Amino acid sequence: MTTFPYDLAARVLREAIEASEAPSSVTILDAGGNLVAFARMDGAPLASIEISRGKAFTAAAMGMPSGDLLGAVQPGAPYYGFQTTHGGLPVVFAGGLPIRRDGQLIGAVGVAGGSTDQDTAAATAGVAAAERTAG
Repeated sequence: MTTFPYDLAARVLREAIEASEAPSSVTILDAGGNLVAFARMDGAPLASIEISRGKAFTAAAMGMPSGDLLGAVQPGAPYYGFQTTHGGLPVVFAGGLPIRRDGQLIGAVGVAGGSTDQDTAAATAGVAAAERTAG
């Protein structure tokens, strides 16, 4: 498994926070779902802590944006019930994005606190910071 260095996680975290349009929590996990970095902005809702973690977990576990699974977890869909696995950790709202280096999944960022569009924009800024950093 490719590692997720803390200095890179700190850049992702900083960019996501700077791009956030609402008080939010930002979680960075490695590809194994382990916490690498976390921040909660002043005024971010309490629930945003675990929601940001769940979004990052979903993106890391599935290797895709967390919101892309929303339709797939509905009754009768292929991943119905997925959000109840892992102790209810997966969150299928938009705002969690995978992070890759040299084509390998190294982890994910999850943002929660604003609208799903705001959360996704902040997460996208974090991913862009990772992509600008040479491997």
